[in-house]
Order: sequence, then structure tokens, then C-alpha cells
Amino acid sequence: MIPNGPAAPVASAEIELRWRSSRHARRLLTLGLTGLFIAVLARRPEFAGLAAPALVLLAAGRHGRQLPRIIVRAKPTTWRAFEDERLAVDVTADGTGDCSVRWRLHPGVEIAPVGATAADGRQARFVVTPERWGRRQIGTLEVTLRDRWRLAEGRATMTLPRLDCYPAPARQRTTVVLRRLPNRLGEHPARVAGEGIEFSGVREYVPGDRQRSINWAASTRRGRLQVNTFAAERSQDVVLLVDATSDVGEPGSSALDLALRGAGAAARAYTDARDRVGAITYQWGGSSWLAPGLGRRQVYRIIDSMLASDAGYARGASFARLPRAALPPGALVVVFSPLLDQRFVEALRDMRERGFSMLVVDVLNTEPPPRRRAEDRIARRIWRMEQDAIRFSLRELGIPVVHWDGEEPLDLPLAAYTRRPMAARR
Repeated sequence: MIPNGPAAPVASAEIELRWRSSRHARRLLTLGLTGLFIAVLARRPEFAGLAAPALVLLAAGRHGRQLPRIIVRAKPTTWRAFEDERLAVDVTADGTGDCSVRWRLHPGVEIAPVGATAADGRQARFVVTPERWGRRQIGTLEVTLRDRWRLAEGRATMTLPRLDCYPAPARQRTTVVLRRLPNRLGEHPARVAGEGIEFSGVREYVPGDRQRSINWAASTRRGRLQVNTFAAERSQDVVLLVDATSDVGEPGSSALDLALRGAGAAARAYTDARDRVGAITYQWGGSSWLAPGLGRRQVYRIIDSMLASDAGYARGASFARLPRAALPPGALVVVFSPLLDQRFVEALRDMRERGFSMLVVDVLNTEPPPRRRAEDRIARRIWRMEQDAIRFSLRELGIPVVHWDGEEPLDLPLAAYTRRPMAARR
């Protein structure tokens, strides 16, 4: 469950009941009419005596009071969850009188119930789990009331609140750090001396240096006072660029699924390193953006902006129109894309020519299906050559391209760039 998330709202509604005869009442009516029919047809009054209790019970039950409306309250434990995370929905019915209550949950799309989907009593709890990211409707709740004789039942349905399901983030612990960092306090060792904790060298003592930084072993060997120097600690701006124009592959492991999961993992890793992280979602008709920020809440803002591109952020037809707040100068741009949209590839080239340091994570994990015809095999081979040409052209511009299959941690394909600072090639 998402920590420190806002409390889920309570959905309360006064719903109207639709009353009808229950199955038990229909059985009693069938028994009574059958007994009377046999008694009249066979002229045997004892069959009428057998039908009398059923008819008397039906007559007594008709005088029972049927409730027109009841109040139903539904409260999920949270309205934001990750994929395959369990959450409970507590439901309560008020104003039911002496009627018995039975509940049934009809889950929505990509919502899987865990355990039983029916419950008895005025209070019930249903446990469900979202199977795929997105803004999902939990489902509809069906409530059934039966009178004390079980002769009449009233039914009503209620739509449950919406659930924001976040993509399950991938595993990433290390981060890519630029060689040139802005003069802002952080946790990444810079190439300049400063107040840090990472040892960078020894130099001769000058008036004003702290006495606790004196290296007595080096001073004894050289005959002059020597002091330890440390690397300054800086932070960087990171912009996560998600390509939402192409969603190919099996649902659950498609290119967009991997892009969102990778972006969620990167957002967590960089915010844990005290970096400012923002996001840009590129889609048909424009791009939505979120300015870089700090803290764990920024992670959920980033995922929210990717799930709903029209959540109030500015829109633009190209990256060139994005404001300075969306793409700060000197920021590291981490791209998650299958590189299938030529316009998106041209936008990456334009950003590289403007001097941004970029790293592309290729999330394409599917190919056109193989076919027997020679024309299809040639088309598939041409498609592969075009994809290789796109990645080669990006590398020639100084944009590293790594492939991620969505199963292994992101640290493995990024290992070559997390072990040393990444330089921006002009």
C-alpha cells in the first residue's frame, strides 16, 4: 500500500430497492396451487389441507412492510494502489430494519476478486486486487434484502469509487550521474573540492584550513602540514521522458507497460538520491509535463501525470515549445521508448542538438509475427534494419541506447553508465 497516501473517500448513497417475490415464495405458491388443483381435480380435500400452510404463509407475508430505500456506504482502504496489490472495500447498509442483507460484488475491468465475492450481514468486506495500471472502476455492488419470512426480496446496485492503479515499479538502486553538476547541494560527489564526505586527495596546508582535516601521516612524510580534501556534493535535475505513442506487445508486458514501470523505478531512485525529478509524457497531439521536484510525493505526482496527461498541466505540440521549467538547462533526460514513432525520434535528435544529456532505454520487446510468404519475411527483415538504423543514428549523436526486457533490474542495462559520470558529448 502507498505510504502516507490520502485517506480513501467514503462513498455513501441512498439507493432505491426493487422488490419482488423471492424464489422461496414462488416455491410456496407453486406448492399451494398444486395442492388446490389436485384437491379440486381428484375431489380429495386432504390435498387442500396440505396446501393451506403455504397459502397462509404467503398471505401473512404480503402484509409485511417493504422498505423503499436504504443507505449504503462503501469505503476502500485506499484509492491509490500498485499492480497486484491487495485492497479491501468495507460496505455497510443502514435503514434495513429487520431484513436480512446479502452482498455481491461484480468487479470491474482488470479488477480481480480475492476470495469469496458474496457476503451476508449489514457489514461486509471484499478484498480485490488490480491486475493492470490505469484508472479503474472497482466495480458495482449488488445488495439484496429479504424480509423475515424470506418471501420478498429487494435488490439494488451501487457503483463503487474509482481506483488509481499505479504501475508496479521495476527494481533500480543505482543512478546515472552527469559529469558536470549544478552548484546545488546534494549527494553526488562532484569533480570540485568542497564540503563532502568522499576523499579526493591531499594538499598543502594554507591558513584558514580546519585543524581536524590535517593528515598527520602525510605531514610526517613530507615534513610540511598536509590536509585532506573532499569532493563537493551536488544534485542534478532529471527529466523522465515517456513515449506513449506506441503500445505494442502483450497486455501487461507491452512497451507502454515497461515504459511506465521503468519511469516509476527511475523516479524513486533519483528522488532517493535527493535529485530533482520531473516527467514529460509524449503522446499523439502533444505532450504533458511536470516540473522537477523533490521528495517521495513527487514520485506519485509523476505517475499521476503519466496516467492522466490532461490533469491540468500545459500541453504543447513539440518539445521546443515546452517551458524552461519542464526542461531545465543541463538536466539529464532519461527516455523510455520503443523508438517506433519517427516524429518522436526526430524530437530526440532536436533535444540532443540543443545540448541536453540523454539516455534512451529501449522497451521494445516484440517483433512482427513470422510468416511463411517471402514478401513477409523480406518486410520483417527491412523492419529490423530500420530499427537498427534508428538506434545507430542516435548513438552517433552521442545518445546511449540500452535495451531493457522488463524482467531484470534496470541496474543491469544501465551498469555501464552508473559506474562513472556520464559526459555530454557535443
